[in-house]
Amino acid sequence: MKNILFFLGALATAVAAAFAIKAGLASYDSPGYVMIGIGHWALETSLVVFSISLIFGFFILYFSFRTLGWLIRMPTQLKMRGQSVKFDRSQEALVAGLIDSAEGNWERSENTLIKHASNSGAPLIHYLTAARAAHSRGALDKRDEYLKQATKNSPGSKIAVGLTQAELHLSHQQFDQALETLSTLHSLDSSHASVLKMLHQTYSHLGDWKALHKLLPSLNEHKILMEAEVKLLEVETYSALLKEAAKIGDTKAIQELWRDIPQHVQSMLGIPAIYFAAMIEANAGAKIEKELTQSLNSRWDITLLSLFGSVQSIDFRTQLETAERWLLEHGNDPILLRVLGKIALKCEFADKAKKYLAKSISIEPTVEAYRILGNTLLAENDKDRASECFKLGLELASNQIIENINLN
Repeated sequence: MKNILFFLGALATAVAAAFAIKAGLASYDSPGYVMIGIGHWALETSLVVFSISLIFGFFILYFSFRTLGWLIRMPTQLKMRGQSVKFDRSQEALVAGLIDSAEGNWERSENTLIKHASNSGAPLIHYLTAARAAHSRGALDKRDEYLKQATKNSPGSKIAVGLTQAELHLSHQQFDQALETLSTLHSLDSSHASVLKMLHQTYSHLGDWKALHKLLPSLNEHKILMEAEVKLLEVETYSALLKEAAKIGDTKAIQELWRDIPQHVQSMLGIPAIYFAAMIEANAGAKIEKELTQSLNSRWDITLLSLFGSVQSIDFRTQLETAERWLLEHGNDPILLRVLGKIALKCEFADKAKKYLAKSISIEPTVEAYRILGNTLLAENDKDRASECFKLGLELASNQIIENINLN
C-alpha cells in the first residue's frame, strides 16, 4: 500500500509539472524548439514536448530501475519472510512445549520442541527442555541424543548443557555418569557455583570423603553453602576420614589428618573423641594419652573419659594417679569410678579395682561394671559373687533391651 501511494504521488507530481511547463511556455509567442543531432540523424521538436517527454522519461526510468531492484531483492525477501514465519512458529512451539512439559505431557512436549528447534532463535532451550521431557518419560537414549544436539547447535553452551546432563543423571541415581560430566565442567570453570554444588551432592552420595575434603576450600571460598551447612559437612567429612584411617590402622595418616582439620572443627563437641578413638583403635593410644588428659582437664566429657580408660598406657600407675586426681571434683561420677576400676586392674590392684567398681555400681549400675567386677571375682575364684555379678548384669541388659523395644 505504501509503495502504491508513493507511485501515484510521483505520477501526479510528474503530470502537474508537465502542465505547469506547458502553461508557462504557452505564454510566449514563440515557445521555442529543441534539435538533437546524431550523425546523419536529427530530431527536432518543440520545447514543450521535449520538457514533458524529459519529465515522463525520467519518471519511467526511475520506476523501471526501482522495479528491477525489487525483482532482484524478491528472492531474498521471500526467504527472509519464510524464515520469519518459521521463527514465529518456533517461538509459539517453544511456549507450547514448555506448557506441555509443565503439565506433564512429556511426549507431546518433546515432539513439539524438536520439530521446530532448527528454526528457533534459541535452539538450546528447545533441546534442553526436550531432553528433560524424554528423561521424565524414561527415554534415556532420546535424552542423551537431544543433549548432543544441544551441544552441536550451541557450541558456546557446554556448561549449560553439562549442568542439565549432570542434573538428570543425579535425579536418575546415575552418580558415576554425573561425576564424569561434572569433572569435565570443573576443569572448564573451577569456580562455577552450580558445578561445585552438584559435585558436593555427587561426592556425598558416593561417600567419597577424600574428594569432599579437597572440595571444601572451594565451597568455603565461593560461599556455595550456608555457614551451618559447611560446618556440618566439615564434621561429616573429617569424621568419616578419621574412621577410614582408623580401619586401615595408619596412625601417621590419622595424625596428619588431625593436624589438617581446622581448629574450629577440632573444638566441636564429639570430634576429638573420634580422633582419640581412631588412635586407640589403631593401637596408638599411648601417643595421645597426654593430649586426651589435657582435653579432660579443660572440658569434662564422659565419652573422652571412657576412651581414657581404654588407652594402653606405657605407665598404668601414672595413668591411675591422673584419674584419681579427678576424684576431687568428680568423686561421684560412676563412669570415672568404672574407669578407675579398669586401670587399677591393669596395675594389678585388685582390691582397689573392686572398691571403685562396687561404688560405681552403687551410684549407677551398668552392664560393663558388672562384667568387669564379675571377671575380677572369678579370677580370685570367688565364683558365687562372680555369678551374682553376671546375673545382675544380664538382668540389667535384658531390662534395657525391653525398654528400647517399648520406646520404639
